[in-house]
Amino acid sequence: MRSVLDIVDLSVEELDELMKTACDIIDDPEKYQEVCRHKKLATLFFEPSTRTRLSFEAAMYELGGNVISVSSAGASSAAKGESVADTAKTVSCYADIIAMRHPKEGAAMVAARAASIPVINAGDGGHNHPTQTLADLLTIYREKGHMGNLTIGLCGDLKFGRTVHSLINAMSRYENVKFVLISPEELKVPSYVKKDVLQRNRIPYIQTTDLEGVISQLDILYMTRVQRERFFNEEDYLRLKDSYILTPQKLLNAKEDLCIMHPLPRVNEISIAIDDDPRACYFKQVANGKYMRMALILKLLKEAGTI
Repeated sequence: MRSVLDIVDLSVEELDELMKTACDIIDDPEKYQEVCRHKKLATLFFEPSTRTRLSFEAAMYELGGNVISVSSAGASSAAKGESVADTAKTVSCYADIIAMRHPKEGAAMVAARAASIPVINAGDGGHNHPTQTLADLLTIYREKGHMGNLTIGLCGDLKFGRTVHSLINAMSRYENVKFVLISPEELKVPSYVKKDVLQRNRIPYIQTTDLEGVISQLDILYMTRVQRERFFNEEDYLRLKDSYILTPQKLLNAKEDLCIMHPLPRVNEISIAIDDDPRACYFKQVANGKYMRMALILKLLKEAGTI
């Protein structure tokens, strides 16, 4: 049974196919209104979420399907000690596809191995968040018109930011992409990401702590929040949380067609004064996420022979 746990589970051809489907959904939504009629998506969210959970649910409803939901660990049998594998087996009896978020890395893989229906990883700890990356890819494509020949700045928490790790994996497969990694020393991209993805594939990148010094080079600026929930030490979080705050002043040397992205939620990494700047694309990402999740649900259900 095909599941999507990591963005690398999808080939470049499949990524392009999903973007094509998403664009078709945007252009002709009525064509897709009944495609998943009588099908059920189970959203199993053992970690807080607003955008991702509602996006999956909106995606399934707009395809004509239904949703059954677990919105917190305390509201499920996980509170009684039930394993992820047993939960996945049980939910497979009720639904046609699962979207799962869990605070533990690898939980989605455990669920996928146990389930008899497709599982979509909606975020597992600091590890992967492939459908956020699908939203990011569609945003880049719709804003830039192409996927290669781009310089991408990733700024903020690059150590624990699962969206950053997934985006590096995805964009590294397109031609002539360069990365500028902007973070405090304590929150640099993990060495395994640099070694296994960037260095292995000879992807050019630089590391810096200075956002303003590199902003003029960037085609994409992907801001991230410093995630309080990933820290073991409150003092470290408080010291690092305001490392980068994007303001209009800092954009003075940026390109006129810079695409400013953020996986959200933001705390104060991007000033609200930037929201009206035509380069601000983070709320477009939210909408694009729904369309890409619709495309992915369709793909997996078709491959499973369910629709």
